[in-house]
Formats: sequence, structure tokens, C-alpha cells
Amino acid sequence: ASATTSMVVVVHAMLAALVAAGSVAAFAPTTGQRRRAPIGRGLSATTVEAELESIEVAPIAKATGVVRLPGSKSLSNRALLLAALCEGETVVENLLKSDDTERMVEALGLLGVEIEERGEEVVVRSTGRLRASSETTELHLGNAGTAMRPLAAVLAACEGSFVLDGTTRMRERPIGDLVDALNELGCSATCAENPPFGACPPVSIEGRAIDGGKCRVSGKTSSQFLSALLLASPLMAASREVEIEIADELISAPYVVLTINLMRQFGVEVDYDDSFASFKVRPGQRYDSRARLGGRYFVEGDASSASYFLAAAAMTGGPLTVVGCGAASTQGDVRFAAVLERMGATVVMNPTNITVSRDPDAPLRGVDVDCLDIPDAAMTLAAVALVARGDTTIRNVASWRVKETERMKAIVAETSKLGATVFEGDDYCVITPPPRNAPNPNVAIHTYDDHRIAMTFALAACTGVPVTILDPKCTSKTFPTYFDELARVSLPPR
Repeated sequence: ASATTSMVVVVHAMLAALVAAGSVAAFAPTTGQRRRAPIGRGLSATTVEAELESIEVAPIAKATGVVRLPGSKSLSNRALLLAALCEGETVVENLLKSDDTERMVEALGLLGVEIEERGEEVVVRSTGRLRASSETTELHLGNAGTAMRPLAAVLAACEGSFVLDGTTRMRERPIGDLVDALNELGCSATCAENPPFGACPPVSIEGRAIDGGKCRVSGKTSSQFLSALLLASPLMAASREVEIEIADELISAPYVVLTINLMRQFGVEVDYDDSFASFKVRPGQRYDSRARLGGRYFVEGDASSASYFLAAAAMTGGPLTVVGCGAASTQGDVRFAAVLERMGATVVMNPTNITVSRDPDAPLRGVDVDCLDIPDAAMTLAAVALVARGDTTIRNVASWRVKETERMKAIVAETSKLGATVFEGDDYCVITPPPRNAPNPNVAIHTYDDHRIAMTFALAACTGVPVTILDPKCTSKTFPTYFDELARVSLPPR
């Protein structure tokens, strides 16, 4: 049988839409009604039918082959924003085409930026400043934190009135720490109180000129608050520096390093200490894509997306290679490969690719891992834990609770359905695999409109049982063709 036959699509039109070249699916966040969203000149949206409800993933005996990764979500949205803050034309290559990047493109279009798809490239043309397109410019950013947080910070230093809003879940994701820090710098920003979630979107901004200052921001809820402030700092440092201090502890520090490295490529230097407690942006710096990049930026492959295929190889033996990120990657989630190595997989790490395999006579071992720096990839461990000998403990993932869904509750609920025993702590969980590492078959996985829940639990098929993924279209947030790629590298039992 071919690899494609290892996956049975309950509603066949779903994959037909997902595998369309360059597809980007757009969905109304709460009603489920079909819509088509304008996302900039030349960029097209593929509409997926609302009645599509599930995909059954048949047992996978082996995941093997080569996967070329889509562009990194974190880098894609940051690169789009920085390109928009450069004067002139910037070409972005390998941009991720997904719901999150679509939201950013829509927003930038409303802010006076021209964005054009040209073959496999996206061309961004800008004056270097974002501007209001009406008396009050309203931006709907879906559930894209990588659009909401940076745009809130940048627009606070731009002229005009802005309202940033999103889905029901976005209105439950805290942003008060960022708003407080912006106001410390002299900005004018407010957000809504939404008990019990706290200060959340929508965010209202009266943009104004800011020249230097100092603020403190919490780093324990999301590193995106710090990244947003850093990305906006050059706009606020005409003649005086901007200094940002961490008020408590910083989670997901690799994402901050990713932000700083990207800013450097676009011509802005950030000074910071080794403890990641204080950050300074010197005055007089401007974003420029020409000096170091020659007007072109290539988005490396998404390391979080790589984790699913690397895990599938470790669970089934592989070998499987992901191309697009590796030892030279700026993304922290490449460290997930080292966790698989601790569990007993064989990992070969090259600068731009990673290969994972495993001796079929050497079962994976449960591990106890601090995942503070890799909270997204850490979710994939829930699937790997199903076939590991012994308990797997995933620590320091309190941020799961304020992501696209309450991910701790979701991981506990869905892993338990599969027959595992799960202990839930405040910021950790302990997964004891099912007896004989044999999960329950034909489990229907609720995905909570969370792309990572869908992609993680599709890997339950790598234990030799069929699994049904409800609402698979939620993967359009970051990886519209995920199920097609998984099918392509999957071999069924003989």
C-alpha cells in the first residue's frame, strides 16, 4: 500500500483544500461559517468547507522519508513586521502561509503597507512607518499572539488611534503586563478586564511620539511581551535609549534571542546582560533590510513543526529527516531533538537538517524534562510518552495555560482518553503510559481549536492504533498541509 493510504480522510474535500499549492485556510473564529478574507494584493485564501469535522489517522507502522518544513511562524510574523518598518522594498522568502501570517498581512495592509505575492516570494513595500487608515483603525488578529503583542507595542509609537481585537480565546489571553510596560514608557494604551483571565484584548491605543525611557515587564507569562517591547524600541529611541527590565523571571528565553538576532539582521542592536534581566536599545537606530540582508530575508523552517515528525520517527524507528532547521537554527525548539536522544533515539544534527531513527529492539525511556525554554515542542512529548517505558514528566510549562487553549487541561484530558494515567500539577504533568504501552484504539481527540493539540495527538497513530482528530482544520493556524505531510511519510502495518 502507498503511504497516502495510511490515512483515511473522513471528509475527502478537507485534504483537497489543504494540499492545494500555497493554501491558506480562513475560518470565522466562533460561528464556523465559511468566509474569504482579503490578505493583501496577490495573496489568495483557500476556503475550507465548514461541515468538515474529522480526520481518521490509520495506524502508522513507520514514519520515514524527508520533510521540508514550512517557514517558522515566529520568524514569519516578526519578519513581516520588521520589513514593514523598513523604508523601501523587502523580499521575504519561504514565508509561512497560515492563518496567523494571514492576520498579520491583513493588519499591515490596513496600516498602509503594500504586500504582494510574487511566486514563492512575498514583497513588502513600505514608507517605514505604520499609519492609521481611518479615524480609528480596527484590526482583527484572530488568535495570533505573534501579531497581537508586537503590533500593540509598535502602534503605541505610531500616530493614530487603533483597536486590536481577536477571537473569543484571544480575549482570554493576558496582555496587561505589556500594556502596563508601554504606559510606563509614556504610551497611551488600555485593555479590557475579563475575569478570571485578567487584563486581555481588545487593546485600545492612542499612538504618540515616544523618545526613550525605562520600563519593567513580567516575563513569566509570555516572552512575547518582552519581544514586542524590543521590536518597538527603535521607534521609541530617537535621541534617548530605551531600557527594559524583567520584573520577575523570563520564560522561553530562546524566543527572545530569536527576536534579538532578527533585529540585528535588520540593522538594530540590542544590549543585554547574561542573566537576561536588562535590555537596552541605543538611540538613533532604524530598521534597514538592505545593509546586512541586501533587501532579502529567508525564513528558516519551523522547529516546532519539526517536532511532530522527529517524534514520529522516534516512536516508529524512522529514519526520518526534517529539512529547514538544525544546529544553526535560531529557534529554541530544535532542542527537542536532544530530548528524544535522552529517551533513546538516535539523532544526527546538521546545520540545516535533523535526522532521527531508533533501533526497534531499544524501546524509548520516560524522562523528566525542564521544558521552560521549549513549551510548544514540549506538547509533543505527550504523544511520545505513550510508547516510553516508565513515566514522562514535563516541567515548567505554566505558559500552557494561557496559550491558544488551556493546554494543560487539554493534554491531561486527551492523553487520559488514550489510556494513560496523568497527574496534573500547577506547572507540570506526569504521564504514565497505558498498560503494555497499548493506547485505546479509535479515540476521538477534541482539539479545542488548537493546532498543536491536533498535530500532537495525530501521533497516537504511531502506537499502532487508529485515532480520530476532530476539527482538523485548526492546523491552518501554522501548518495547513500537516495531515498531508504526515500521510506522505507514513507506512501502514503489513
